[in-house]
Amino acid sequence: MVILDYDDHMKPSSEEIQETQVMETVSKTEFKAKALELFRGIEQTGESKIITDHGKPTLEIRKLLQDKPDPLTLLRGTVVKFETPHDPVGENDWDLA
Repeated sequence: MVILDYDDHMKPSSEEIQETQVMETVSKTEFKAKALELFRGIEQTGESKIITDHGKPTLEIRKLLQDKPDPLTLLRGTVVKFETPHDPVGENDWDLA
Protein backbone atom coordinates (compact mmCIF):
# COMPACT_ATOMS: atom_id res chain seq x y z
CA MET A 1 0.00 0.00 0.00
CA VAL A 2 1.45 3.35 -1.01
CA ILE A 3 0.06 6.50 0.53
CA LEU A 4 0.65 9.68 -1.43
CA ASP A 5 -0.96 12.99 -0.57
CA TYR A 6 0.30 15.96 -2.57
CA ASP A 7 -0.95 19.41 -3.40
CA ASP A 8 -1.59 19.80 -7.13
CA HIS A 9 1.41 22.09 -7.63
CA MET A 10 3.72 19.62 -5.84
CA LYS A 11 2.74 16.41 -7.62
CA PRO A 12 5.80 14.28 -8.46
CA SER A 13 6.43 12.85 -11.89
CA SER A 14 5.55 9.22 -12.58
CA GLU A 15 9.27 8.34 -12.36
CA GLU A 16 9.47 9.87 -8.88
CA ILE A 17 6.40 7.94 -7.77
CA GLN A 18 7.94 4.66 -8.93
CA GLU A 19 11.10 5.44 -6.95
CA THR A 20 9.07 6.05 -3.77
CA GLN A 21 9.75 3.33 -1.20
CA VAL A 22 6.71 1.22 -0.47
CA MET A 23 6.26 0.88 3.28
CA GLU A 24 4.75 -2.19 4.84
CA THR A 25 1.49 -1.65 6.71
CA VAL A 26 0.61 -3.35 9.97
CA SER A 27 -2.75 -3.24 11.74
CA LYS A 28 -2.90 -2.03 15.35
CA THR A 29 -4.00 -5.51 16.41
CA GLU A 30 -1.03 -7.16 14.72
CA PHE A 31 1.30 -4.45 16.06
CA LYS A 32 0.08 -5.06 19.60
CA ALA A 33 0.79 -8.78 19.29
CA LYS A 34 4.17 -8.45 17.54
CA ALA A 35 5.54 -5.09 18.70
CA LEU A 36 8.91 -6.34 19.94
CA GLU A 37 9.47 -8.40 16.80
CA LEU A 38 8.55 -5.42 14.60
CA PHE A 39 10.86 -3.09 16.58
CA ARG A 40 13.79 -5.47 16.15
CA GLY A 41 13.11 -5.77 12.44
CA ILE A 42 12.99 -2.01 12.01
CA GLU A 43 16.25 -1.61 13.95
CA GLN A 44 18.01 -4.21 11.79
CA THR A 45 16.68 -3.28 8.35
CA GLY A 46 15.93 0.41 8.80
CA GLU A 47 12.64 -0.04 6.91
CA SER A 48 9.68 1.97 8.19
CA LYS A 49 6.29 0.48 9.04
CA ILE A 50 2.89 2.16 8.80
CA ILE A 51 0.44 1.29 11.59
CA THR A 52 -3.20 1.30 10.51
CA ASP A 53 -6.41 1.67 12.47
CA HIS A 54 -9.40 0.15 10.66
CA GLY A 55 -7.43 0.31 7.41
CA LYS A 56 -6.48 3.98 7.78
CA PRO A 57 -2.80 4.84 8.27
CA THR A 58 -2.32 6.49 11.67
CA LEU A 59 1.32 6.06 12.69
CA GLU A 60 4.72 5.58 11.10
CA ILE A 61 7.44 3.76 12.99
CA ARG A 62 10.98 4.19 11.71
CA LYS A 63 14.53 3.88 12.91
CA LEU A 64 15.87 6.99 14.60
CA LEU A 65 18.92 8.32 12.79
CA GLN A 66 21.15 10.46 14.92
CA ASP A 67 24.35 12.05 13.77
CA LYS A 68 26.93 11.82 16.51
CA PRO A 69 28.93 15.03 16.29
CA ASP A 70 32.70 14.98 16.55
CA PRO A 71 33.72 16.09 20.09
CA LEU A 72 36.18 18.61 18.66
CA THR A 73 33.41 20.10 16.53
CA LEU A 74 31.35 20.65 19.69
CA LEU A 75 34.25 22.55 21.29
CA ARG A 76 34.98 24.71 18.24
CA GLY A 77 34.41 28.38 19.05
CA THR A 78 34.07 27.89 22.80
CA VAL A 79 37.40 29.55 23.73
CA VAL A 80 36.62 33.23 23.97
CA LYS A 81 40.12 34.66 24.41
CA PHE A 82 43.44 32.84 24.66
CA GLU A 83 46.42 35.19 24.67
CA THR A 84 50.00 33.98 24.96
CA PRO A 85 49.30 30.27 25.41
CA HIS A 86 53.00 29.44 25.81
CA ASP A 87 53.77 31.82 28.70
CA PRO A 88 54.34 30.18 32.08
CA VAL A 89 51.69 30.56 34.75
CA GLY A 90 52.97 32.64 37.67
CA GLU A 91 52.19 32.22 41.35
CA ASN A 92 50.23 35.48 41.34
CA ASP A 93 47.89 34.12 38.64
CA TRP A 94 46.27 31.63 41.04
CA ASP A 95 43.31 32.59 43.25
CA LEU A 96 43.73 31.42 46.82
CA ALA A 97 40.51 30.16 48.29
